[in-house]
Amino acid sequence: MSFIIAIDGPAAAGKGTLSRRIAETYGFHHLDTGLTYRATAKALLDAGLPLDDEEVAATMAHEVDLAGLDRSVLAQHHIGEAASKIAVMPLVRRALVEAQRLFSSREPGTVLDGRDIGTVVCPQAQVKLYVTASPDVRARRRHDEIIANGGSANYAAIFEDVKKRDERDMGRADSPLKPADDAHLLDTSEMSIEAAFQAAKILIDAVLNPN
Repeated sequence: MSFIIAIDGPAAAGKGTLSRRIAETYGFHHLDTGLTYRATAKALLDAGLPLDDEEVAATMAHEVDLAGLDRSVLAQHHIGEAASKIAVMPLVRRALVEAQRLFSSREPGTVLDGRDIGTVVCPQAQVKLYVTASPDVRARRRHDEIIANGGSANYAAIFEDVKKRDERDMGRADSPLKPADDAHLLDTSEMSIEAAFQAAKILIDAVLNPN
């Protein structure tokens, strides 16, 4: 049976960087489930299809290739905005959750990060982490990342965007963002990625090697 590590949390909390590091350390397969929504949104945008037709969006979701998720392309802001609109659609979520569950069964283990992994996608995961940070810290990180990559960014606009996304993720009727009852909370507001990784590693090792 595959060993599953579920990592949830709001945008820019550091869960993606942490997830990739964990997967690399343990030799597990990694899936950023947010990219599956972005890939669906990009397919709709590329085809000139509306973002408010749930049936059409669900059809696109069924065709997403998990092996072809290009983070550098899918990270574009307009794709993220489109993805957040279709991510509230139950039919789209159902299609992508099905694909994500299939991915989670890969041997020897998998690390999935997103918004509803521990609560909906993989409630049976052996390790569940909920990675969070204060909205201002997350907005600052996103701002600094954009600047470091040569882009231009407005902190105030990013801060508002982070708050809006939180409201949308936490307030949606289908699979709202919230920690699983048995998730370990990692608040990275005052924590380096190295410290967060070491804290996660202690939790994972305790389950992998209980003796």
